[in-house]
This record gives sequence, structure tokens and C-alpha cells, in this order.
Amino acid sequence: MPILIIFVILTILVIIFLIKGFYIIQQAETMVIERLGRYYKTLDSGINIIWPIFDKPREIEWRYVQEDIDGRKIVRKQVVSRIDLRETVYDFPRQNVITKDNVVTEVNAILYFQITDPIRAVYEIANLPDAIEKLTQTTLRNVIGDMDLDETLSSRDTINQKLRAILDEATDKWGMKVNRVELQDINPPQDIRAAMEKQMRAERDKRAVILEAEGLKQSKILEAEGIREAEVNKAEGFKMAKILVAEGEGKARVTIAQAEAEAITQITGSLVASKGDPTNYLIAIRYIEALKEMVSGKDNKVIYLPYEATGILSSIGGIKEMLEGIKRT
Repeated sequence: MPILIIFVILTILVIIFLIKGFYIIQQAETMVIERLGRYYKTLDSGINIIWPIFDKPREIEWRYVQEDIDGRKIVRKQVVSRIDLRETVYDFPRQNVITKDNVVTEVNAILYFQITDPIRAVYEIANLPDAIEKLTQTTLRNVIGDMDLDETLSSRDTINQKLRAILDEATDKWGMKVNRVELQDINPPQDIRAAMEKQMRAERDKRAVILEAEGLKQSKILEAEGIREAEVNKAEGFKMAKILVAEGEGKARVTIAQAEAEAITQITGSLVASKGDPTNYLIAIRYIEALKEMVSGKDNKVIYLPYEATGILSSIGGIKEMLEGIKRT
């Protein structure tokens, strides 16, 4: 009977031992095991067995952020033995930061980090989440404290890069890597925001006036260029018209002169053949044409004869004699 009791007790102890020493570690998790108070090993994902009496998981404090039913964020701290190796997001509470030009600004930052060495994360820092939060806040104050408000609002990427470089270097000995640092909000005071809004409106009004003036200027320039081109084209057309008219008149005169020259040549030849005087004939013809134009008017009642009227009569007489000579021949 006592042997049976001892066997049962031993069986129960073995079962308890197996239950206490049997650990299933999920993927992307790990656990630091200490044996008699000293580091022994780090458990990998899968099934692991330890000695419950001698081996014990090292517990650490961890920080969790949750939201209640009202949407408010609640920071909860918990003692855990499993270390998450995935990338973790820390949303830090808002904090007031003073810029270089002495403007108090409210800043909200988010930190993305990942534990790369669980041993150093456990033994090199007492409370890793709180250390990360405080280091991020102080670094953020130092970085923004070296920048003006306008530079702070327009240089988020620069701030993120500076924060990431500083935090990554400072937390390397803690066995973690800072992947990204993002600034969610940068909220200046209400009076500063009102002044910035007025400045923004003034700048927009200024740009609108400048654009309108530039447009009006360009319109005037284009209008002047159009008028100039129209005048140039008009002048060129008028010039070409004058040239064409002059060329036409010149050609007409040349044609008329050639015809008259041929006519005179023929008349002269006829008169010479008939022994007449070509000069008297031509002068008489011109006088007759002039008299014809003088009496061609509708209201012309008076006819003016030139002073050398005898020249006309003599020319007419010469034509008569010339014609009589032609008849005799």
C-alpha cells in the first residue's frame, strides 16, 4: 500500500513536472530562460522542455495601448515572459515642444521598432517600453528645439530621419532596431494657427493678384503684337498693291507708247512717201484732241483758244495740203 501511494505521488509529480516544463513557443516569439538565476538559453519557436525547478522564464514589463468604448487610449502595463519579435508600433501621448523661435507646439509621434536581440532587451534595460518612450520624447524635444516653427511644419521627413538615426544609434545596445519614426500631428497654439491662416490667405491673395497682373500683361502684349502684325500685314498689302498698280500702269504706258510709236512710224512713213510734213500733222492732231476735251464738258459754254491760234490753222492747212497731195498721187 505505501508503495502504491509513493507511485501515485511520483506519477503526479512527473505530470506536474512535464506540464510546468513543457512550453510551446509560437512563430516570431521567444523566451529567455534562466537556470538558478543566471541566463541559460533562449527558446525558439516550437516545442521546448525545461526543468521547472531549476529553469525559469525571465519576466519583463511591457506596455500596451488600448482603446475603450469611447475611443480613448488607455496605456496598460503588464509583466510578460514571452518576447514578441515582430515589428511593434508605439503611439506615444501628445507632448508640448518648444521650437527655436519660442513657440509651444503640441506633437504626437509614432515609433516603429523591432527587437533583434532578446537577451540584451532583457538584461541591458530595466523597462524597455518606458525607456523607448522617454528617449523618443527627449530626442523629439532636442530635434524640434533646433528648428523654427515654419521649418518644423514643412520638414516632417527631415525630423523623421533625424529621430530615426538618433534613436537607432541609442537603442542598439538594448537589442532593438528603430525602423521608422512618424509625426502624426504638429499643432501650434490657436493664436499662431489663426496668424498662419491669415498669412496663408494673404499669400494666396498676393499670388492671385500677381497671376491676374501677369495675365493682363500677357494679354496686352499679345494684343499689341496682334495689332503690330496686322498693321505690318496691312502695310505689306498696301505696298504690294501699289507695286502691282505701278507695274500695271508702267506696262500699260509702255504698251501705249509702243502702239503710238508704231502708229507714228507708220504715219511718218506715209507722210514722207507723200512728201508731207509729219511735224505739222502731229501738232494738228494734238490740238484737235485738246479742243475735243475742252468742249466735252456738259456745262461748257465758253471755249478758250490758245494765243497761237494761227498755229492751229496753219497745222490744219498743212494737213489739207498733205491730203491734197495724197489725192494727186
